[in-house]
Amino acid sequence: MKKYMLQLVFTMVLFFAMVPVSAQNYATHAVKEGETLKSISQKYRVTPYSILQANKEIKSASDVKENTILIIPLNGKPVETKTKTKVEEEQEEEVKPIRFIRHRVKRKETIFGITKKYNITQDQLKRYNTNLYSETLDRKMILQIPVFPEIDPDEEKELDFEVYTVQPKETRWSVAHKYGISVDSLLILNPELDKTTNYLAAGQELKLPRPKGDSLKEQKTDLFTSYTVPPKMTLYSLGREYGIPTDSIVRLNPEIMKQGGLKEGMVVRLPKKRDTKGEVNTENFIFYEVKPKQNIFRITQNLKITREELFRLNPALENGLKAGMVLKLPKEKAKELEVKNALVLDKINLVDSINVENKPKLVFMLPFRLDKVNVADTEKAEELIKNRRDLALSLGFYTGAMVALDSIKKLGVSVDVKTYDTQLDQAKVKEILFRENLNGVDAIIGPLAVGPLDEVAVQAAAKKIPVIAPISSDSKLSHNNVFFSVPRDAVLRDKLLSYMEKIHKNENVIIIADSTHQVAHDSILSKFPAAQIAKIIDNKSLHLDRFLIQLSNEKENWVFLETDQPNMVASVTSILNSANTRIGETVEGKQTKVRMFTTSYNGAFEDDAVSKTHLSNLRFTYPSFYKESENDSFVSAYTKKYDGLVPDRYAVRGFDVTMDVLLKLAYKKNLFETSKYIGLTEYAGNGFDYLNDWTSGYFNRACYIMEYNNLTIKEVEPKNDVKSNL
Repeated sequence: MKKYMLQLVFTMVLFFAMVPVSAQNYATHAVKEGETLKSISQKYRVTPYSILQANKEIKSASDVKENTILIIPLNGKPVETKTKTKVEEEQEEEVKPIRFIRHRVKRKETIFGITKKYNITQDQLKRYNTNLYSETLDRKMILQIPVFPEIDPDEEKELDFEVYTVQPKETRWSVAHKYGISVDSLLILNPELDKTTNYLAAGQELKLPRPKGDSLKEQKTDLFTSYTVPPKMTLYSLGREYGIPTDSIVRLNPEIMKQGGLKEGMVVRLPKKRDTKGEVNTENFIFYEVKPKQNIFRITQNLKITREELFRLNPALENGLKAGMVLKLPKEKAKELEVKNALVLDKINLVDSINVENKPKLVFMLPFRLDKVNVADTEKAEELIKNRRDLALSLGFYTGAMVALDSIKKLGVSVDVKTYDTQLDQAKVKEILFRENLNGVDAIIGPLAVGPLDEVAVQAAAKKIPVIAPISSDSKLSHNNVFFSVPRDAVLRDKLLSYMEKIHKNENVIIIADSTHQVAHDSILSKFPAAQIAKIIDNKSLHLDRFLIQLSNEKENWVFLETDQPNMVASVTSILNSANTRIGETVEGKQTKVRMFTTSYNGAFEDDAVSKTHLSNLRFTYPSFYKESENDSFVSAYTKKYDGLVPDRYAVRGFDVTMDVLLKLAYKKNLFETSKYIGLTEYAGNGFDYLNDWTSGYFNRACYIMEYNNLTIKEVEPKNDVKSNL
């Protein structure tokens, strides 16, 4: 009771002695019963947002409660109001949606019910579904539901700013977390930042917001706390305890001077300094950006973290969860979550996130060799296509791409497409680029060859156009705008070796590698130091007698074959198959096994001279960026479009690459931006998981481990937790 009376007296003193400090032009106010943020702002003739900015611990109007002490920035003038025209009101109300949700109309549903379900107006629903202006709502009709950003109705645009110097190993996510803003806000404040990368340079200066009414110019503060003055506490000792000058305490608490100094029982505002224990960067933490309509429970479940630990790492959550907040998480969580560039990714269903207002403009640049193919001579044309891999690849790729264009059209997305024949000639590519206008193009798929690809990439970079390399995995030049859709050899190699290291027990490992595969040889040896090295004669054949001695009768044998010579592959697989059978028969009661692997799968293993039966007997296992299509809908659409023709791997790749690009552009019309937020996507036979290697480009990391088994090729490690985007 005594404590309550003390608070009441203090409130009354503040009410009658509320005199602003003229030098600072603000006052304090203790909230009384029944008062709201709006009523307080009207009382002092300021906007509600200016009060929120001066009281960082207050995140919304609901946080303004009885006995809360507020700092009120004063300007001595009434808040100006003017009657807005209807046009001005409509312009203010027109907020762009951040994404769309697809809704299938159910039986007995009404427009009113749908708008209430998604918290939108009927005008907003019809604006993005124009057919509703003239048609009635029908069952099974597909509607695009706009999702709008959460906007503070009291928001002002005016902010004070400070210059922040980027520290080593900091990223946009870590800086945004420090200042309690979203990354989008960071980009708006600093438009000079490159949109194609997440990286910041140490020493770089950024413009960042500083709250209004913050008179502590030298203090880095995010939040304020209420402090009850104990007996015998002086301004000097209080300032020393909190590490701030005494005059700053007085400026934040004008009532101190009014009451003749610091008094026992007085409740004052003091700044909470930013946590300086440890650097907040990508070496210590990973980050997560809060999405609209998420709550703490869902976040803790998705991020696999306890509520207590999340709040300990992010004290600002005590003031409420807001969309756009950047949360920091322990670095160890990266093992359990999908992380890209230190950012935790949400699994996004691209089909359900389509914005039909996005109309991608796509360009294909492929070597169709129309300068060589005489379509009038069918026999010669077919022979040329059969014998030229570039032609077979281009035509197959393009037929699959056309099915992707049909598919995206059925989803309501309109695509502007242009196709050019590069003729496998860099000079022709230069001619096309000189002649054609690439302004407004959202993505270029192609060319195939590295030279023409470099030419296109350089010119497209000047217009900030992404280029997708259909078959290239790298380039000698650095292109920060190229998406290399085929994983690098090192990625494939690491995929297999990491898998084998995980399942390895006490198997006998033997390496058979010719001189051109020294990197593979060294990589295998680094993972399996006890591995034996088989002797190769003249870099062409296996030293049989010595090799048979290396095979174990007690352990399973794992044999790595690293070569691109078809004859050597055929010979070794035959020897291994024979040894496997012979050894198994001669050791009584034991079945000695031999398995074959390679980290560098190539055309030599597909040569006609290589027995598929032998490969199956040896359970031949290898890494691949491609797997046999299991998407019946694609195969069905392809065979229907092309009169019963079954799609080959080139057609599957054309469909997958094109569909991936189109769905991402339909989600957000900027491929560089979507690459930051979207992780692994999978389609008919290919997966895509691009990692931005800063200036070198975007490199696909998605690949599979494939195994011959019973004369079929199957994936060893299917990812049951990742759903296809189709």
